Amino acid sequence: MKYLLILLVSLFSFSTIQSQTQPWQGKFEPIDNMIPPPNTYRTASGAPGKAYWQQRADYKIKATLDEKNNVLSGEETITYYNNSPDDLNYIWIQLEQNVNKKGNEDFGDVFGGVSDSISTRQMQFLTRAVDFPAGYTIKYIKDASEKDLKTYVNNTMMKVMLNQPLKSGSSVSFSLAWSYPITDRSMFLLSREGYEYFPEDDNTVYLLGHWFPRMAVYNDTEGWQNKQFNRLGEFALEFGDYEVEITVPEDHIVASTGKLQNSESVLTKTQRQRLLEAEKSFDKPVMIITPEEATQNEKTKASKLKTWRFHAKNVRDFAFASSRKFIWDAQAHQFSDHVTMAMSYYPKEGLPVWSDESTKAIVAALEVYSEATFEYPYPVAISVNTSNIGIEFPMISFNGGRPKNGKMSDRAKAGMIGTIIHEVGHNWFPMIVSSDERKWMWMDEGLNTYLHQRTVAEKYPEFHSTTPKDIVPFMSGDQNILRPIMTTSDNELLTQFGANFYQKPTVGLQMLRESIIGPELFDQAFKEYASRWKYKHPNPADLFRTLEDATATDLDWFFRGWFFTTDKVDMELSNVKWFKVYEDDLNIEDKHKKTTFKIEGESTETIATDFSGGPEVITMTPTSENSYGGFLSRLDEPEVRKQLSGKNIYELTIKNIGGLVMPVTIEWIYTDNTKEIDKLPAEVWRLNEYEISKTFVKTKVVKQINLDPNFEFADTDTKNNSFPKVETPSDFDAFKKTKKD
Repeated sequence: MKYLLILLVSLFSFSTIQSQTQPWQGKFEPIDNMIPPPNTYRTASGAPGKAYWQQRADYKIKATLDEKNNVLSGEETITYYNNSPDDLNYIWIQLEQNVNKKGNEDFGDVFGGVSDSISTRQMQFLTRAVDFPAGYTIKYIKDASEKDLKTYVNNTMMKVMLNQPLKSGSSVSFSLAWSYPITDRSMFLLSREGYEYFPEDDNTVYLLGHWFPRMAVYNDTEGWQNKQFNRLGEFALEFGDYEVEITVPEDHIVASTGKLQNSESVLTKTQRQRLLEAEKSFDKPVMIITPEEATQNEKTKASKLKTWRFHAKNVRDFAFASSRKFIWDAQAHQFSDHVTMAMSYYPKEGLPVWSDESTKAIVAALEVYSEATFEYPYPVAISVNTSNIGIEFPMISFNGGRPKNGKMSDRAKAGMIGTIIHEVGHNWFPMIVSSDERKWMWMDEGLNTYLHQRTVAEKYPEFHSTTPKDIVPFMSGDQNILRPIMTTSDNELLTQFGANFYQKPTVGLQMLRESIIGPELFDQAFKEYASRWKYKHPNPADLFRTLEDATATDLDWFFRGWFFTTDKVDMELSNVKWFKVYEDDLNIEDKHKKTTFKIEGESTETIATDFSGGPEVITMTPTSENSYGGFLSRLDEPEVRKQLSGKNIYELTIKNIGGLVMPVTIEWIYTDNTKEIDKLPAEVWRLNEYEISKTFVKTKVVKQINLDPNFEFADTDTKNNSFPKVETPSDFDAFKKTKKD
């Protein structure tokens, strides 16, 4: 061992000294100190442990919509199951509607403050000149014996003191009554639920999300969820069964989470017959309420009420929409053991694109997501049209995209379809694979966007879908304001949370699938993660560990760089040397030719911008006996010379300018215009995180070398990726060409 160490030191001392010009950053060290350690609840493999537990909450709710005053009121009974090993003296309930109270954090000034010219709506966002009486009125909260429970409200959270401790393994039931004024969505930036008023026909569409007080999460990694609702970081919720009665004006149509229980009481005979027809229509939607019927329904307002009853099993939330304006279509989708009804609800203002595209997009999402993870388990998947944005709930989503005068550009249509796919896709992440959106937005938005973009690529190839190139502008941005993906939801800038929490995780997963692990193995691992954490609460470490566990691939270097830093990919092909081995029949002039090829701008003895100077001729000398050490066998040196005879030897030096290590893809273009690809794994950077040199033997003569030719790794500066250097047009030249085209 001592002799070996001396030999290694003598062989590599010079190159080691050369490489240690910048500090070691440990890019290939394990991320064990950056994620929670495994335990009996969450294993080192990324799977739930034998002792894993989670709480449960069942709800019985009766809600009434007061259309005249735009108020929602309700009574509910919650049965809460303490499956934790802890006894609980109090519980926490979420009161999201309190976020709209004046004085709470808002986004009114995120795109700029007061200026000398400002729209009335922007001024409302900034000043809230027209105040809105927001937030819950809690009428009572009582235990099962009708005894009052003491409460403390902390903004969007309410602490409920139990009259006696809730023992581990037991449950408690309590009831509460409440009401709140429904939000006018036009008055708040980023308001994704509430009501939308249509002045032309004096009607309203109600989109009711996070409308009822519901249990906060208590888990093994955080205890009680303690982050306030600030609109961006959305929900952390427990699973349970829901029995919900929704009382609305008699002429309203309700779209909801869950399965309708009393269709004979709330639907006409014709509507029920059409629904039966839709349950057998697997290739196109059936109109349950036609545009003509919806338009007629808008003209009068019923004074009576009716109650819709829904039942939902094993969901983590419940939402509904209600309006007399709704057109309604439905189509069946067959799974292995059940049929799901894909349904769309939209006002006439959504025509014609919503009747053409909405339910079709739902079915596209059901197909791709189910193939990539697990079959959609619920009886309905609903898309409801709204004026803008989109938001998701179990079985139902509110989706933006609306034509103007019946017309919509191709780009707007692509955005609308993408929104529907995305929000329906949230049924998997986080509605079933139930990550904590309030803490880690990227875990639901990023994973969902990955499959959303995959759906667009497969089902709508005419539309643009995300590729690694799309994240380059963001990753090239100002390092002073960039945050890593592993930033909690509400701490990201509104101007860049889409890129950081949606696009960057998507591109990262695309890289893992297409270029680092491979599609077959990655797809199996992604499906494994979804299956392991179905109806459970995974954390980032559970995803990271599962992807490694199910692929037998050390990905800590990737997770460290892509998720925990703001480093970028920028590889530079900094030096190219071309050699041929000296042979006896070479003339004396070639023997002594010394040419080093280096990208222009680097200092060297001879600077070349192409291969026109020819190769450098090198001499192979016999191997000394000492270099064999204790080996008794010897290389067949004539055979080595024979194998290299006439071959071209290229030594490439590649620098890591951006800081983010990645595999290296090298494209060789030969003088006969044929091409070849060589791929080096990311591990080539282990011993030197800043610069590597690699030698290649080629039969043909090379005329062009390119790094990352297919743009797999989001290289932020491709101008330094080629030899000879490829001239790229200036921004001005590109602009002129665009204008000319």
